Amino acid sequence: MHLSLVSLLLTFLPVVNASNSVSRKEFVREVPAEKETSVEFASNLLYDSLKLNRIGLSRQAMLYAYKGYQQLVKKGLINKGAVLSVCDFSQPSQKKRLYVIDIKSFKVLMNTYVAHGKRSGLHYASKFSNRTESHQSSLGFYITKGTYFGKHGLSLRLTGVDKGYNHNAEKRAIVVHGARYIGESRSDAAYMGRSFGCPAVPQAEASKVINMIKDGTCLFIYHPSKSYLHGSSILNG
Repeated sequence: MHLSLVSLLLTFLPVVNASNSVSRKEFVREVPAEKETSVEFASNLLYDSLKLNRIGLSRQAMLYAYKGYQQLVKKGLINKGAVLSVCDFSQPSQKKRLYVIDIKSFKVLMNTYVAHGKRSGLHYASKFSNRTESHQSSLGFYITKGTYFGKHGLSLRLTGVDKGYNHNAEKRAIVVHGARYIGESRSDAAYMGRSFGCPAVPQAEASKVINMIKDGTCLFIYHPSKSYLHGSSILNG
């Protein structure tokens, strides 16, 4: 990120009063030295201004998500200014660990539950696979496609663009869909329901989430797995 872009981010930071945002007066600060005007600085700007720590998103998850988002923008695979969605699988399934962030407007559009694959783990996802019939979640960056109506109702196709980690997403029919086995109604259960690998969201919120992120936005499924973080061509390109 160049100094001019950071300056623009600071200049146009919107004044909002939502609990997960901050007014420009509260956040104005001196632009740091050139060595600090990086993707990390821009990610931290978003993270701190939106107070994402208060709603559970880890700073590292945001940093990796933003870094990959920038790479996809550079490659022309997504439009700059589009929303960025982050599934933070360092958190247990009982937490609202899906975050839909409007990069351009500095807003959290949605924070809700998201399921992991039934063979990825119980409370926490810890095992991941790109293989068909694995019933595990796949880490990495996805680009959202169009919608369709299937057995789960309105659903959203995904293309995995992290070679070796999620490139079989379409072959595996990994999609965003609604499910009744995850959400507030399951908050008192021993654990949330799990999918066959899809990032399923609460049925009552599925249409809202899907219409918010469809048609060419970035979805990142994160876990602090060293093998992925060191092996992803998007994060290390």
